[in-house]
Amino acid sequence: MTDAALDWPRIAADLNAQGWAMTGPLLTPATCKALQALYDQPERFRSRIVMQRHGFGQGEYQYFADPLPDPLPRLRAHLYEGLAPIADDWARRMGRPGFPARLDELTARCRAAGQTRPTSLMLRYGPGDYNRLHQDLYGELVFPLQAAILLSDPAEFEGGEFVLVEQKPRSQSQAHVAPLKQGQAVIFAVRERPVAGTRGDYRVQMRHGVSTVRAGKRMTLGLIFHDAA
Repeated sequence: MTDAALDWPRIAADLNAQGWAMTGPLLTPATCKALQALYDQPERFRSRIVMQRHGFGQGEYQYFADPLPDPLPRLRAHLYEGLAPIADDWARRMGRPGFPARLDELTARCRAAGQTRPTSLMLRYGPGDYNRLHQDLYGELVFPLQAAILLSDPAEFEGGEFVLVEQKPRSQSQAHVAPLKQGQAVIFAVRERPVAGTRGDYRVQMRHGVSTVRAGKRMTLGLIFHDAA
């Protein structure tokens, strides 16, 4: 990961304009492959979810156990420090409490709120798999931004587009597709974002998911900054 991959002024502008933003490459192809190889090591994970059993879609994902594998701790901390000022501004505009400047301070708040389980996860999709539109909340304390990093090479699968849908008041839903490359992240609103209106800021609901994979295998790393209850 290089600082050149994280143009924070541009990322902040995109998040404020549309609720999502693309980064440059955060992980090398070799690191992406090494992380994918962890998926079949059950001792690395605290739980496995088969999506169709819960009506979430089709496919599966696993939540990492502590301690997280390298380079996830550094990556999460670095991303959080860049996102915290944006999240703090959003909280102020939506009339909510702000957020600390460092991830370890947010983790301490999560623990105090009874949210102690790690939420970083890896998702695996094969032909016919998909993820329904959803929000990753996990408890009362929610950091308003998260990231998804594509671990697979796009040449390895067909379909499987990362989709975001926003719902503005009294308007039809609008869909966005993030054209991810291997090692690249999309940063997006977990639940809602503030939008400036003629009478001040209002809230826009957002959900995200993955369209049906038509062929091949697609793997993604999800980085959520608040822990789960």
